[in-house]
Amino acid sequence: MLEAEGISKSFGAFKALEGAALDVRPREILGIIGPNGAGKTTLLESLAGLVPVDAGEVRSHGRALAPHRRKEALFYMPDGARPFGEQTAGALIDLFADLYRAADGRKEVLIERLGLASSLRKRAEELSKGTLKRLLLAMGLLTPQQILLLDEPFDGLDPHQVRAVMALLRETREAGRSLVLSIHQLPDAERVCDRLLLLCAGKVVGFGTLDELRAKAGSAGSLEEVFFALT
Repeated sequence: MLEAEGISKSFGAFKALEGAALDVRPREILGIIGPNGAGKTTLLESLAGLVPVDAGEVRSHGRALAPHRRKEALFYMPDGARPFGEQTAGALIDLFADLYRAADGRKEVLIERLGLASSLRKRAEELSKGTLKRLLLAMGLLTPQQILLLDEPFDGLDPHQVRAVMALLRETREAGRSLVLSIHQLPDAERVCDRLLLLCAGKVVGFGTLDELRAKAGSAGSLEEVFFALT
């Protein structure tokens, strides 16, 4: 569905990405894994066409996809965004549902599944980190693009909320969308992702299923052990 090759991006002398490459398959959850500062957000922003890259190409179904055309193929929800902070959570959900012509009942399902009913009358700028995260997830899941990029979807959530969000993301995958998640919590990534791209200091050090990464690392351990072995 989407391919990226040779993505490189520097900010002055700092190399945020060096020749990163990946592909996104239909109906999969792809995790971009790495510690803070590894280049995860820069890679998502590069895929979305929000930052100009120094080198590399993004393709959709084999054809080069210019930055201004990316929004047709994917939707990117950044971490910590506070869109229209003076608006209520309910108004923002209504806006996205109307703008993207969500199916009847879809927004109500997301409000219930993400536990947002008690926060609908609160302004976005007043929401706690965890509630804002769940609002952003609801807004992202109301969009129609086949590929959804989510930056740190579990950050700020408690264990019960993480479990609920994982179930919702799996259902979204089964309904036909592909999800690309930036995650720094390795146990969460191991639980929810079909394939994993491991980033360290802007470089891809592994890409594949957990079993494929274990084979490359020579380890039968957890994703955390595999990551440390490869980095």
